Amino acid sequence: MRDAYYITARELAENGCEHLPEELDSSKHMIYSSPATLDFNSPGAKGFGVKRAGLVIPESVMLLIAPGCCGRNTALLSDLGYDERFFYLCLDDTDIVTGRYVNKIPEACKELLEELDYTPSVIMLCVTCVDALLGTDMERVCRACYELTGVKAAPAYMYALTREKRLPPMGLVRKSIYSLLEAQKRRSNECNILGFFSALDDKNELYSLLSSAGIKKIHEIGRCKTFEEYKELSRANFSIVLNSEARAAAQDMQERLGIPFIELTRMYRLDKIHNQYRLLGQAIGASLDDSAYYESAKKKIDDFKARYGAVTFAVGESLNADSFELSLALCEYGFRVAEIYGTVGERNFVFVKKLAEISPDTRIYSNLSPTMMNYTPAKEIQAAIGADACYYHSGIAGAAFNSEAQVFGYRGAEVLFDELSEAIDKKGGVS
Repeated sequence: MRDAYYITARELAENGCEHLPEELDSSKHMIYSSPATLDFNSPGAKGFGVKRAGLVIPESVMLLIAPGCCGRNTALLSDLGYDERFFYLCLDDTDIVTGRYVNKIPEACKELLEELDYTPSVIMLCVTCVDALLGTDMERVCRACYELTGVKAAPAYMYALTREKRLPPMGLVRKSIYSLLEAQKRRSNECNILGFFSALDDKNELYSLLSSAGIKKIHEIGRCKTFEEYKELSRANFSIVLNSEARAAAQDMQERLGIPFIELTRMYRLDKIHNQYRLLGQAIGASLDDSAYYESAKKKIDDFKARYGAVTFAVGESLNADSFELSLALCEYGFRVAEIYGTVGERNFVFVKKLAEISPDTRIYSNLSPTMMNYTPAKEIQAAIGADACYYHSGIAGAAFNSEAQVFGYRGAEVLFDELSEAIDKKGGVS
């Protein structure tokens, strides 16, 4: 049997992003969906996959239009309290071959509404790879549903086939969930935070920094309890995008609603975080004093290193970070990253090149490669970061670091090292 495939950071950087090995390109091989990857691999799986993300709009319901094989994992949502907001239009072979089911969707929406004792804010129409292959015009279908029922409908594309495309499923669903916003008078002291389906950690410094700049109201879809609160997002003066998958949504809001946006990146290198806040301040015409947060995060990292030494990590991708940027940060802080399980792309290849300079022997694996069935944990690794890395290294200290309360900036670094400290202490230290 073939050993789990890996390539070193040096080798990958020398090859260049345009010459990725086939094992790191999921379009070139069968996809391995191990227990380590189910959190993020399928757009319909656990966590905020397409289905749960589509229901982030308050008072919404969802109609899953799919053959039974695509709907089977939806039972996971019942455990999270979504069972009364989820409905099915199950497709048989004839439906799929003829495409006749498209005309059934408006009627299914009408039947759905008759079963409810309230009127939902929107019916999210969740479609699968069947419609990707057929090229179904979901915008037209949504209009037909609205004309028949009087309730707005919006698409949620659970297209696993488009995972590697310019606008993948999680980018499409972000665009869709903000598509119901309508233009209204904007307020100069309000802004949106876009990017995540849940809200930022309550202690995140971004809130206080924006407040110091005169922002009185910060809108996040993860904090909206009612549809009326959701509609308030369209009165923001500007949006801050914290996840590149929300860029298409922000661009659409700028075109339709006149709301400009500023894009920030979630990073763990303190000097880069500081520079990003400096640039944010320039963009909004304010001086943002982040010195106290910088020093607090730096002390947290220094104290961790003084207590546990230069720990050797394995870093996964089922976590609240970019695997390669986080690994680069850890190496710059004096730790060692022996292995990374991540998806390499044009956006994060810059981190691979920098990592190759300071940690050339770091081994890079693809979670989706079938060869990972034969992965053998390396004995040198002392702690794991990410739910997938914790799965591969179940016998050592591990921090999943994938809480739904999102982290950003200095707060992200502090939460990470707090979780690592707790995990290491629980295991009785590092060996």
